[in-house]
Amino acid sequence: MLPNKKVCILTTVHPALDVRIFHKEAKTLASAGYNVTLIAQHDKEEIVEGIKIIPLPKPKNRLERFLKLDYLLLKKAFEQKADIYHFHDPELVSIGILLKLFRKKVIYDVHEDYEAKMLNKDWIPRFLRKSIAIGFGAFEKLFSKIFDYIIVADNVIYPKFRHFLINKMVIVRNFPPIHNFKQEKNKGKNKTFVCIYAGGLSENRGLFKMVEALKYINSSIELFLLGGFENKEDLNELKGLEEFKRVKYFGQKSWHEVMKFLAVSDAGLNLLQPVPAYLYAGENTIKIFEYMMMGLPVISSDFPNLRKIIEEAKCGICVDPANSKEIAKAIEYLTEHPDEARKMGENGRKAVLEKYNWENESKKLLKVYEGLYEI
Repeated sequence: MLPNKKVCILTTVHPALDVRIFHKEAKTLASAGYNVTLIAQHDKEEIVEGIKIIPLPKPKNRLERFLKLDYLLLKKAFEQKADIYHFHDPELVSIGILLKLFRKKVIYDVHEDYEAKMLNKDWIPRFLRKSIAIGFGAFEKLFSKIFDYIIVADNVIYPKFRHFLINKMVIVRNFPPIHNFKQEKNKGKNKTFVCIYAGGLSENRGLFKMVEALKYINSSIELFLLGGFENKEDLNELKGLEEFKRVKYFGQKSWHEVMKFLAVSDAGLNLLQPVPAYLYAGENTIKIFEYMMMGLPVISSDFPNLRKIIEEAKCGICVDPANSKEIAKAIEYLTEHPDEARKMGENGRKAVLEKYNWENESKKLLKVYEGLYEI
């Protein structure tokens, strides 16, 4: 055990039990003997699976999160007197800088291409998006130089930092852990064919296109939706559609509950729309690997990095995500070719067991920490 090696993980955006932050990274570190504290939005202070969670209140709005939550997080972070601070949100770059000024070791965990994502943020006035995105990108790269390590979630983000951080950055992909999960399918006789989408629910993530596709499919097919709506008005708009009668919305579920829903489904949907933030989606699209892990054939956006994964594993069908009729044809193909659909599911699970799993990626995370403690 490593009782004196204290790690403090920081996030104001993600919930305490976030899959990457808690179930993958924090649990990996705790299992390796590190004393792990996580400061995040949560309802109470508690110890979960050996990880101490220090709660932050849920902010009323984005401005309160930027101002009040950041101050509370910084105060609580200094109180921990940790050896290493590991933060996960772009808005915490300034917090990371302050921690470095106090000679702390700091890791910046970059989940996505935030500069590209800002181009599609509705809360930013459209005429300001490009300027703000470019400005943030320059700020992020400039100050990331002072951090002790940069962890990125995929090979698309890696080149953005590579030229000046080559010796202190690593790709730790967001693949699913496999040691706790079995492929337990629970299919009854004459069961309706179920397509499932689990994740953030928004127009840019294909919400309306996957529902619209039901218009062109026979009534024996259902759509399960799990996750939170980014725009609350979207749910009201969907309820006015005739095809929404064939949709079952289950709300936001824990990671373990999501796995149970996947176990009773027949195909997983990943229909990111062709907007700048998603055109280069690939290894950081965790849902497709969770579908694969649970033996589901995948219907995915036909983007280059996603197509490469799907075609190499032979685990699904790539479609134009903006074309609901094409989505419908892919779903119908799987219903009409059950043996091929089953084979796709088996291929996907095999690829996760052999390659796309957290057990492989966790070794790189531990190597980063071991290196920092040796300095």
